[in-house]
Amino acid sequence: MDRVIEKKTWTTKRILTIGGITALVALIGASYYFTSGKSKLNQDTDRLTISEIKKGPYKDNIPVNGVVLPLTSIYLDATEGGRVEEKFVEDGAMMKKGEPILRMSNTDLMMTMMSSQNNVYNTLTQMQINHNAASQNTVSKRTSMADVESQYNEAERIFNLDKRLYSEKAIGLQEFKQAENNYNYFRQKKQLTEQILGQDSISRAQQDAQDKRSYQGSQQALSIMEKKVGDLIVRAPVDGQLTSLDAEIGENKNKGQRLGQIDVLSGFKVRVNVDEHYLSRIFVGQTGDFTFANKSFKLKIKKVFTQVLNNTFQVDMEFVGEVPQGIRRGQTLQIVLALSDETVAILLPKGGFYQQTGGNWIFKVSEDGKTATRVDIQLGRQSIDYYEVLGGLNPGDKVITSSYENYGTIQELVLKK
Repeated sequence: MDRVIEKKTWTTKRILTIGGITALVALIGASYYFTSGKSKLNQDTDRLTISEIKKGPYKDNIPVNGVVLPLTSIYLDATEGGRVEEKFVEDGAMMKKGEPILRMSNTDLMMTMMSSQNNVYNTLTQMQINHNAASQNTVSKRTSMADVESQYNEAERIFNLDKRLYSEKAIGLQEFKQAENNYNYFRQKKQLTEQILGQDSISRAQQDAQDKRSYQGSQQALSIMEKKVGDLIVRAPVDGQLTSLDAEIGENKNKGQRLGQIDVLSGFKVRVNVDEHYLSRIFVGQTGDFTFANKSFKLKIKKVFTQVLNNTFQVDMEFVGEVPQGIRRGQTLQIVLALSDETVAILLPKGGFYQQTGGNWIFKVSEDGKTATRVDIQLGRQSIDYYEVLGGLNPGDKVITSSYENYGTIQELVLKK
């Protein structure tokens, strides 16, 4: 008896065929999804930072570091080179003006001073010799003048007598002429002797003045050398604290070499390094704020040093109002330096997204909070906490500001709670 064979609905061949068709459709659908649509990525909101765009007060500022320095510092340089023989105080000592700090020796300088001393003594000796010689010469000329005057007076007496006798015919013409010639001779000799004596007075005065100038010059040279030798003892130029003392016993210091400095403790200033990018935006009078001991303080730029070194330039800032108690020289302060006055702007909080996007785009969260789509934006100025939004976002929008490091070319985030 023949048995009816029941025909199977789900044969192996049919199952394989349907499976292949399904896989092909799925492959085509996936390909279409990833190539023609937006690339998506599921993301847990607990791992994201979602910030809201707000409109509010904006102040353009930058963070900088400043070092506390004394308001006035006077550098101690070696006026004369030498070997350090003795240190009277150590670094950090409080000094009074004129107190010795260290003593140096310089053999060449001492020899030069001794030579200057000998020069002074020699000049003084020569001046005394010249003075004595001039005095003797003057005495000789005055003696000659006295002799000439005596001879002149006698010749004048005889001439006057013979003149009277000749008029009375008591003597002859020859005797009268002889008396007259003697009188004229001694008169001229007296005049010449007077001129010589006058010139001697002038010459002596000139010699005395020259000797005096020579002596004063040698004295000044000696004074300078004595001052140089005195400068081998380095003294405090003002009252203050000795800092940065760089000298050890036995060490040789060259002329002009920095030995240390005296800090005048009348106040403090803050020396700040600023990136050269902001050189054109930094001016005297701009202010900055910092926090010290949980209290806010204000600084103001007093001086701008425009020289750029290692891509930075420096400014000096002074305290406005109260100076923090307990602040110390060399202390570093973290300062928020204001580059502009306060304005109203659309603000985007800073975050890690900027490293991957450069501020050109951001993920904007949808109103229902289920997705975040990539949108182009335009940013302007930036402060410590915010970017200024110039386009692409409006107040009330929510954006993802955390890092985009793992997003690659993803166009849309599917947010999961």
